[in-house]
Amino acid sequence: MAYYHGVKTRQIETSVSTPVAAGSGIAFVVGTAPVHMVGGKTNVPILGNNYNEVVTALGYSDNWEKYNLCEVMYSHFKLYGVSPVVFVNVLDPAKHKKVVPAADIDLVEKKAYLPLEAIKSTVVVKSEAGAGGTAYEVGKDYDLFYDNEKLVLEVLDGGTILESTTKLNIAYSEVDSSKVTDAEIIGGFNVETKESTGFELIDKVFPMLGIIPDIILCPGWSHKAEIAAIMSSKAQNINGIFEGKALIDVDTTTVKHYADAPAWKRADNINSKTQILCFPMCKLGNRVFHMSTQMAGLIARVDTENGDCPCESPSNKLMQIDSAVLKDGTEIAIGLQEANFLNSNGIVTALNFIGGFVLWGNETACFPANTDVKDYFICVSRMFNWVSNSVILTYWSRIDSKLNRRLIDSIIDSLNIWLNGLTSEEKLLGGRVEFKDEENSTTALMAGKAVFHIYMTPPSPAKELEFILEYDANYITAALKA
Repeated sequence: MAYYHGVKTRQIETSVSTPVAAGSGIAFVVGTAPVHMVGGKTNVPILGNNYNEVVTALGYSDNWEKYNLCEVMYSHFKLYGVSPVVFVNVLDPAKHKKVVPAADIDLVEKKAYLPLEAIKSTVVVKSEAGAGGTAYEVGKDYDLFYDNEKLVLEVLDGGTILESTTKLNIAYSEVDSSKVTDAEIIGGFNVETKESTGFELIDKVFPMLGIIPDIILCPGWSHKAEIAAIMSSKAQNINGIFEGKALIDVDTTTVKHYADAPAWKRADNINSKTQILCFPMCKLGNRVFHMSTQMAGLIARVDTENGDCPCESPSNKLMQIDSAVLKDGTEIAIGLQEANFLNSNGIVTALNFIGGFVLWGNETACFPANTDVKDYFICVSRMFNWVSNSVILTYWSRIDSKLNRRLIDSIIDSLNIWLNGLTSEEKLLGGRVEFKDEENSTTALMAGKAVFHIYMTPPSPAKELEFILEYDANYITAALKA
């Protein structure tokens, strides 16, 4: 030991760890966006914290039929005011496009208007057909910019385009979102390029962005059986260890009556605890939304109001809609009996009964086949996912530490303190952790394996309140006889 003369100090690690709570209500959305407007990326997870940020990264159009990611942008940021959201665009302007032959287009006040789908870099401008075919140069003779669902060509002063010109001959290529296939939405891993695409990119979110998306969305595509199955598979195995929920829409082009929705659900095999099934679509003003989109925003808002914890059901909370509709915009009225019928078959819907339109339903898609409360109640199941994800984040740093009594006691103490805190905040009815002898054999401990048993009871939603009314004749005696 080296010679020392004086006072000194040293620090040791705190025996009780501060828990790291997983984020909650963070959506992971796969689909298409007009990225050609902004030079946006394809098959790269884009984190959006506000509307302007994500529009700058991916572009925006009100044509949600072609660009479903824009529907989620509008709903999350403008209607529900929640963030973040992770977007994956699979539309590739270099691949999903078609050539538009050259044609004469009118100039109006020195401007020509092309569709939003026109790819700016492909535009070729010449003089009107039959007028010599003079080629014009961008930046010198004209400029191009996207505005109000159009690509605008503006003639520049000082260029070679004459003031008297009334038409220009313009050719270009335009993006074609209809060429995006189911396989490209599903994605996978390319052995040659070593790159992931589509839903496979959910495993890249935590390593790249440091957050765990726990809500998986794909409005406009999720009604397809194969895509719904992939979404469910990803939700139960994010990065191999985390868990979430997949929001699925019933196909309202084929299911036009509420009573037909359970049969569609069975036919498409939507029956997992990781799936939440929605029917029908919904509308606000002239905008038609998939219900899964609105539900994702509502879930995020309710979680945020509860301190980023999914302890409360999104059911019976106000949605940002004014009607329930089919895909073609046909309005349908769903009363309480119809809504409860859907709920009894594991389908969430919208109900306008008292106080405006609310989300109505507490059950995941596994109901009624699975009646385990931790699986079929949305908020209870999500609490189990959230606690599981939080425990992994908190104790990952303890992996490969010395497996001794100090480590075991530290984990037990810190977890019990955290669970007690959740109980005092009424996010749990109770919770505790135990290190049980029967679950930790000597050989397992020798192999470095320790099992901690967490007991927890999230509050169930108050799904049914019954009030019994009885006529009490004794009040006559009390009120009328001296």
